[in-house]
This record gives sequence, C-alpha cells and structure tokens, in this order.
Amino acid sequence: MKKYVIWLVGIVVLVLLFVGAFVLYQRLSGEYAPDSLSTEQSVPQTSADDSENASGTTDAPDFTVFDKDGNQVQLSSFFGKPIVLNFWASWCPPCKEEMPDFETAYQNYDDVQFLMVNMTDGTRETMESAQAHVAQQGYTFPVFFDTNLDAADTYRAYSLPMTFFIDKDGKLVAHATGMIDAETLQRGISMISSEES
Repeated sequence: MKKYVIWLVGIVVLVLLFVGAFVLYQRLSGEYAPDSLSTEQSVPQTSADDSENASGTTDAPDFTVFDKDGNQVQLSSFFGKPIVLNFWASWCPPCKEEMPDFETAYQNYDDVQFLMVNMTDGTRETMESAQAHVAQQGYTFPVFFDTNLDAADTYRAYSLPMTFFIDKDGKLVAHATGMIDAETLQRGISMISSEES
C-alpha cells in the first residue's frame, strides 16, 4: 500500500511539473517575439478605394487621435517623415518592458516621427493614468490618446503592444505584434529610413 501512495504522489508531481512548464512556455513565448517583424501586405484596408502600389506596400490608413492638450492630430499630418507607430497601454507589462527601447530610439533618430498611441478606453486606461506612467518613467517621446479607439480599430490593434513602420510617403512597410527588442526596432526603423534619399 505504501508503494502505491509513493507512486501516485510521484505521478501527480510529475504531471504538475509538465503542466507548469507548458504554462510558462506559453506565457513567455506569447509576450516576446524578437523576430516578429514582418513586411506588410496584410495591413488593414479601411475601404474599397485603398490600394497597394506597384511595390506591394499599402497606404497607411489615416486616423485621428488627441495630444495631451486635447487637440486632434491626424496620422497623415506626419507624412513626409518616416513614422514609428506604437499602440500601448500602461497596464500592459510587455508594453512597459519595450518602452525604454522606444525612448532610446526616439532620442537617437531625429529624422523619424514617433507616435506612441495610448489605448485610452476610459476605464482600464485613462489619459491621467497614461500620463502618470510616462512622467514617472521620464519618457520624452510624443504620446497621443486614442480615446474612442478608432485608431486601434483601423489598425486592428486588438493585442498589445503593436508597432507599425510607415515610410515618408505614408506606405506601411512592416509591423510587429507583441513586444519587440531594441534590435528589431532598429531593423524596422532602417527599413523606413532607407527609403529616404
């Protein structure tokens, strides 16, 4: 009888270890995808008249968000410079983990426009909570607020973080779903910066 109990306990412990390892693997692989940068042909189309150009890139759909003073800002107002568009929220751990890399890139790339678009739903995230997080961390990149989630819907940003790389002509070049590291961010920036000349 004693051997039976020892075997049963051993099997239960072994099953629990496998389940724990599986859950940990799923959680870690979902949060960090350093090679997730993909060139875009699957970027959202907002209407029938959106079209791909001869090189296969897609026009970046326009949207309106708000700056910290409540002024409306359109994505298209930044065309003419390469754009890094990032959707984030202060309650999102992977978003918070990648933000220092975005701050460093913002400091190093004067020729690139950064749009850090906060998913401001008014309940889980407010302008106040987002601004408090940015101030607490000392970030200086420009933050915009998607208070009606139109930008998120336009870009199908249903999981966070999500980053888009847009060239100076307003063409979507690449995107990454999930947290990206500094190397992937730099690779995306070089894809849109090399278009300049």
